Order: sequence, then structure tokens, then C-alpha cells
Amino acid sequence: MKQPLRTPRRIARIPSLTAHRSRPRAPAGRVSYVDGCFVRHAEAGVHIEDRGLQFADSVYEVCGVVDSRLTDEPEHLDRLERSVREIEIAMPMSRQALQLVMRNLVRINRVRSGLLYLQVTRGTARRDHPIPQKTQRSTLIMTAHALDPAGIEAKRQTGIAVITAPDQRWARCDIKTTQLLPNLLAKTAARRAGAYEAWLVDREGLVTEGSSTTAWIVDKDGNLATRALTQAILPGVTRRIIFDVARAAQLAIHERSYSPGEAKKAREAFISSATGIYPVTAIDGVILGDGRPGPVTRRVQELYARRSGMDAGAVKGPR
Repeated sequence: MKQPLRTPRRIARIPSLTAHRSRPRAPAGRVSYVDGCFVRHAEAGVHIEDRGLQFADSVYEVCGVVDSRLTDEPEHLDRLERSVREIEIAMPMSRQALQLVMRNLVRINRVRSGLLYLQVTRGTARRDHPIPQKTQRSTLIMTAHALDPAGIEAKRQTGIAVITAPDQRWARCDIKTTQLLPNLLAKTAARRAGAYEAWLVDREGLVTEGSSTTAWIVDKDGNLATRALTQAILPGVTRRIIFDVARAAQLAIHERSYSPGEAKKAREAFISSATGIYPVTAIDGVILGDGRPGPVTRRVQELYARRSGMDAGAVKGPR
């Protein structure tokens, strides 16, 4: 006998903005959001022909959660809207409705310190490479989970090691798509080498950015330096805020390229990422300075935390 198709058990449907404002009782266990429904995380899924699944035809954002609130939320939504526009995907809902869903998901999962992941795909269509001529209904998925604040603070205080690796990504790294295979291979190589991150190096022998972070150095003159915004790097949200707070504090900051060799001779280095600003104390096994986080990095950490109204050790918002 033909069996009926199984669908995820729905916890809550959100048919309207009014429903978003409701406060449903938090269910037991982790909850995700898929196309209008809060569903049990273990049962969440998309159609087998979703273009995000089959072609990485999708974009994403990651927002930090501190004290149960989303950090740098407007900047992340600005970048999301730019990403979908660049690859011609329709936003799944208005910004106001999206913000309500995001906040509800954080609340339902009782996340105090952690991350919210949001992905928008082009939707479901018969598998064919060209963008469908008929406008597709985009797919929206979200997850939220807690992070260990103590582990993050340890990295912020002691610093991390990075390695360098060839940049093998596509030519539009400025769009935050889910085409992350080269990134994850570089990150895996770093972890296997005992490092936290990989700094990617282009064909000209210059550092672009980390596999999931923005790369910074403090040069021999004490100036902050990071790669200029082009299609070769992601316009990081945290990067943008660091520029604002550094300039306001009259810290010299330059958008320019630099080689791994210069980075290894730098006074200091650091990364900005989804879980904070981490000092870099070693690159390819070469110790920077005295092997401890430097004063400029500490100053940037403090300025960034103050701008967000948080303690310096808080989990902070993403690139």
C-alpha cells in the first residue's frame, strides 16, 4: 500500500505579522525555522530540488547573540539585501517581518550567548543550471544555538595561530553565498596543522582574508592594515565597525594589501569573525612579537565592545 509522505511536525505557523508578535510557549529541545514554520531541529529540512541544496544558489548571514539580543542586526540585514540583489533572489519577506522571526527564534531557543544563522535560497525548481525564468518563491531557513563564552574569552586573551593557504575561491567573494567548499578545505587544513584559521593568499602572493574571518595586521609603523574592499573579499560587518571606532579614536587605519612575509614581521595581527576579535600570535609557525596579544589589538577590542555596549569579553557579532 502506498505510504503518505511524511512532513516535519509543525510547532508554530506564522501566517502574518500579527502572529510574529505572539509569544508561543517555548517547546522542549532546539527549534529551527523553515519557510514559515518553527519546527523541531531534528525534523527540519528542505525539498530535494531546492536550488540552495543542489547548486549553492543561496546566500546567508550570521548574527551574534549577546544577552539574548542580536548584535549589529541592521548591518547584517543591509548585507543580506545586497547579496540577494546581486544574484537576483527575491527577499522572502519584509525586513520588519524577518526581524520578528529572528528575534522569536532566539527567544524560543533561549539563546543568551550564541549565533543565529540565516539562509535564503532561490527556492525549489526542476534541476536545470540557468536561473528559472519564472520567478521562484525563495526558501528561508534559520537556526540559533548557544556558544561557550568561556572558550571564546580564552581565545581573546591568549590569541590564536593561523596558517597561510592558496585562495581557490570564486571571483565574487564580496557576495555572501553558500559556495564555501574552498573555505572549509582551508579551515580543515588549519585545524589539522594545529592552527585556528587559514589566511588565504591570492595569485599575486598577497593575503586576501581568512577562510571565515577578516585578516588584520599592525604594521611596523603602528598602523592598522587590512585588504581594501573589492570583489576578492567579503565586506565584513565587524570590519566596517572596526573602521568606524578606530577612526573615531584616531587610530591610523589603511586599506591595502600585504604579503605573508610582511604579516610575519608585523608588530601585531588579529582576526574579526562571528565570535569576536581574536589576536593572532603566530603565522605559519612564526611567532609575532613576544607571542602575546599586543596593545593595539587590545585597544581595538575595547573600542569595539564599547561601541556595542558590551563587556570586552562578550560574544560579538560576525563579519
